[in-house]
Amino acid sequence: MAKLDMNQATLLAAALEGLEIQRSRIEEQIAQIKAAMGRGGSKKTASAAGARPGRKRRLSAAARARIAAAQKKRWAEYRKAKAAG
Repeated sequence: MAKLDMNQATLLAAALEGLEIQRSRIEEQIAQIKAAMGRGGSKKTASAAGARPGRKRRLSAAARARIAAAQKKRWAEYRKAKAAG
């Protein structure tokens, strides 16, 4: 980076100071929001908070078959209503 003259250095120092003040204000606001969420603002349950992240849930073959049958039934009703109407 090229050398800065005194005016540029002063300007950059002032800009840096202003940005740091903004960052501290934002961090305070984030902390307040997190605290508010911790007092009932969050919809997470205790079991959801303790769950292992990244673990994929798997459906059994019977569950997949029930879901497929229900979806086929819904589509059949839709097609029947569409043909009648």
